Amino acid sequence: MNGVRSLRVSKGLMRKLPSLTVGLLTLSLLCSCNASMRRSGIPAGAQAALDAAIADIDAGRYDKLYQEASDEWRSQSALEQSRTTFQTLRDRLGNARARSLLTAREEQTSTAPIAGHSVTVAYQTTFDRGDGQETFTLIEHGGRWALAKYYVSSSGLK
Repeated sequence: MNGVRSLRVSKGLMRKLPSLTVGLLTLSLLCSCNASMRRSGIPAGAQAALDAAIADIDAGRYDKLYQEASDEWRSQSALEQSRTTFQTLRDRLGNARARSLLTAREEQTSTAPIAGHSVTVAYQTTFDRGDGQETFTLIEHGGRWALAKYYVSSSGLK
């Protein structure tokens, strides 16, 4: 009797195995495709623009950062003002040593503060002279992502 019961269980599992296999393969395929399209939930173009902006900030290329920033950025501050702000941040906090991703949020809005397709990314950042939080907001216009806002919060700025 036990042999019959085992046989029935085995047959039941064998009938379910193809469905389970197809389901797992589909899930695996979807996850791998999604991973190649987005890193940390950030669209690839936004990630590339973010990486470039971080590299420019870290290297002190503030003029380049300003020129490649969005119209929203440039309408809020002149080149000299932007350069002075970044230099003040560098003078007070020093260089960024390590960044840990806190959040990444993609939005599509028709209202302020940033209307349109945007991504806001926050990092916990360790600087030479203290810790802080950096927040980057990127916006997409015509398929091109650019930095629209940058904010640093740190007790080292008081």
